[in-house]
Amino acid sequence: MRTRLLAATLTALAAVSLAACSSSGSSSGKATAAAGSPTTVAATPSDASTSSAAATPATSAPSTSATADGTTAAPGATAAPAGSSPGADGSAPAKPAPPADAGLPAKPDSDLTGKVVAALNAIDPAIVGGKPDQVVEQARKQCQSMYQFPKDKAKLIELANQHFTSPDHPQGFGPDTAAKINDALRTTLCPSPR
Repeated sequence: MRTRLLAATLTALAAVSLAACSSSGSSSGKATAAAGSPTTVAATPSDASTSSAAATPATSAPSTSATADGTTAAPGATAAPAGSSPGADGSAPAKPAPPADAGLPAKPDSDLTGKVVAALNAIDPAIVGGKPDQVVEQARKQCQSMYQFPKDKAKLIELANQHFTSPDHPQGFGPDTAAKINDALRTTLCPSPR
């Protein structure tokens, strides 16, 4: 008697656990209703024969699982989270956010650093201002901006004026020079936009 009661209780707990993990609203309600009767019956020891009979539907419940669209999956398959499958609510699944360093090129070697510095010096020597390491870091940040805003020329000019400043040009070098800086970086340091 106790063995049957214990088996019915464990089966009911397993069914309740599966119902709690289910992500589909309609299938979790069915599983909870099916699992609810063995739990209630198993709580009363005088109805041990009823608990073993009620445990039979709950034992077969774990063999299949409901999917997000309400169909039944094969035994052993797990149900997909609601909204994760394309078309579940008529929209595409959410696109994961890009990493924080997306578009940031690796630190250039000495040859590439020389090319970047030479290209910027050709535009205006004040851009480099005798600080090649600093200007290369600013160029890398501008490359990341080019990756993030590949088609927004006005934004890229604004960001170039923020990244490239000097004591004589605290607000940047102006829109024409900023556009030239962007062009120079595209041909030297920055990877092609996506």
